[in-house]
Amino acid sequence: MMGQGDSALARDARLPVVVAGALLAGSCVLLLLSAAIGSTGLDSLLSLRDDPVALQIIRDIRAPRALGAWLAGALLGLAGAIAQGLFRNPLADPYLLGSASGASLGVAAALVAVGGTPHAGDWLSRLGLTGAAFIGATGAVFLTLMLARGVHQTMRLLLAGVVVGVVLGALASLVMMLQPEVMLSLQAFMLGSTALVGWSACAVMVLVWLACMPLAMALGRVLDGLSLGEATAVSLGLPLPRVRVVLVATLALATGAAVAQTGLIAFVGLAAPHLVRSIVRTTHRRFLLLASLMGGVLLLAADTLARSLIAPQELPVGVLTAVLGGGYLLWLMHRRGGAMGG
Repeated sequence: MMGQGDSALARDARLPVVVAGALLAGSCVLLLLSAAIGSTGLDSLLSLRDDPVALQIIRDIRAPRALGAWLAGALLGLAGAIAQGLFRNPLADPYLLGSASGASLGVAAALVAVGGTPHAGDWLSRLGLTGAAFIGATGAVFLTLMLARGVHQTMRLLLAGVVVGVVLGALASLVMMLQPEVMLSLQAFMLGSTALVGWSACAVMVLVWLACMPLAMALGRVLDGLSLGEATAVSLGLPLPRVRVVLVATLALATGAAVAQTGLIAFVGLAAPHLVRSIVRTTHRRFLLLASLMGGVLLLAADTLARSLIAPQELPVGVLTAVLGGGYLLWLMHRRGGAMGG
């Protein structure tokens, strides 16, 4: 007969699978709900099957927006889990290496180019604000790596990311001050939105997720070793320098792809790993997947809520995630502080 200890181990082994199934089921429900919410409120999808205009709206606008919100959240959740494991810091988020400020500066430069030169429109039509945001985000990460002289020293890399984020953010603010006409567009990007996500953006994010997720999961054992300390990881024979390069590249790619499509959406990459840890304790191989699924659920739920709270108008989804995510983390700090005080 199986003893109590064996039963507990079996339950612990099944729990991540159960959580993953629940997150996938929740994602499907939210996708259907998001597709059914329009400017007039909640529609019945079955009643719209004979209305070609309504079907076209669902197919070309609502469905890609819902899927895009889930994919962007999944990429941010994955990037947040990688960042927290790589830096061994539960407060690390996907924007820690300066990618957010770099994306903002890239978009600001593109907006100025559109109004500044007669041929900028042709150039921007090929590159687009999406490309400018992605180039800015990845460029900021590379600048961070240059200042940190590689990825060998985690603390140096962390400090370099903070410095790059502050400097590039200041430059983006300077552009807004010198060119006030770009302020509204840049602020919309910085608040985050899924309104313009189409099927092509979804395809890009799917490809990036399919590239990043298996790679990150394959390096889960290294993140498990890092959680015990760098000295322990080295003693286990883990190739930390090479693995750090791959992890930083994966972090930059996932973050850049999400930011380029939806703008700067706060707290999803920070809160998703915390929520997973509050439910289940598991190895990084499974934790990365669960954090990604949780990120997708969080952003899709926030986007659905942002569209329905003051319909037919909608809130910027980045504002909603900041309020809800910040409130959750404050509650978490209060609860842990009370437990420590007790």
